[in-house]
Amino acid sequence: MLPITHTMTTSKKLFVLNKPKGYLVTRSDDLGRKTVYDLLPDWAFNEGWMPIGRLDLDSKGLLLFTTNGHISNALTTPKKCTKVYEIWVRGHVMDEHIAEALKGVQTSQGLLKALEVKKIGMGGAKTKLSVVIDEGKNRHIRRLFGALKDPKFGTPLKVLELNRISIGDFKLDIDIGTWRFLSEEEEKMLLDKH
Repeated sequence: MLPITHTMTTSKKLFVLNKPKGYLVTRSDDLGRKTVYDLLPDWAFNEGWMPIGRLDLDSKGLLLFTTNGHISNALTTPKKCTKVYEIWVRGHVMDEHIAEALKGVQTSQGLLKALEVKKIGMGGAKTKLSVVIDEGKNRHIRRLFGALKDPKFGTPLKVLELNRISIGDFKLDIDIGTWRFLSEEEEKMLLDKH
């Protein structure tokens, strides 16, 4: 049962979790590790709410849940929905790296690329980037930057932190480890383009 506190403008089809690092995006884990369902009320698991897409164990940020397969498909079909990430990369990210990431890099997972990459900060030997993609192959951003080399040391760039901050026009606005239902307006905004 859904909590009674929700008003009529609350979506019945979508909620968002701000996933912390260290939680698996799965219904259960053979090794007994923490899953995103440990952060959610029991009804989310019992009523079959499923994550839309994935964030790996070391990633954090916006994760949507639904019980509706059509919504899930609409938001995970490649080229249909942009996702924005803020990442910290070990190494100095040069303009050449950004150009390569935009053009596409051949990896063992096939061609990986980003729609937009912007440098938004530096800290020591780390670079903070904003990255926009419209598909989500397994560990897409980590593999993309891992295929690029630091010019000074000749080592692969490494994504140290990855935080998804938006999907489509929906921006993450809740504290880490918390969840909330979307409003009907937010649901409409997300799904109208599909």
